[in-house]
Amino acid sequence: MSGDAHHDHAHAEHHDHSKFYIKVWAALFVLFLISVFGTLTPWFFVTIIVGFGIALVKAYLVVRYFMHVDIEKPVVHYALVAGLALMVLFFAAASPDVLNHEGSRWVNVAARAETERREAAHAAGEGGHHEAAPSAGHEAPAAEGGH
Repeated sequence: MSGDAHHDHAHAEHHDHSKFYIKVWAALFVLFLISVFGTLTPWFFVTIIVGFGIALVKAYLVVRYFMHVDIEKPVVHYALVAGLALMVLFFAAASPDVLNHEGSRWVNVAARAETERREAAHAAGEGGHHEAAPSAGHEAPAAEGGH
């Protein structure tokens, strides 16, 4: 193979890799947009499943194609399993505080007020699904001698 033929082959191979990485980047960007707009759904568990599922796919794409560990096949699988285990552990550790409206030394006043407002709207026959929650008073200390 002459020097020019080798150069042309190397250039074509580099160009093919560039197209491939642009496609992977485009896939990551589309998944990012889905995860951003997916938070607008009123169903909490759909949002969680879609968000974490997309995060897992994006992590896999980054690990496999941009970190070049696809050569080390077991490493990719170990990284995915470890990442998934840590994600489940994080959700399990954070969800009791996030999903509850009160704790031993705090009360989530905004969440409680929003829940009461939605229950009242539902009882009155209104939907109330797409309205924003109040932004002030996310966590306030529990009153002394309170609940």
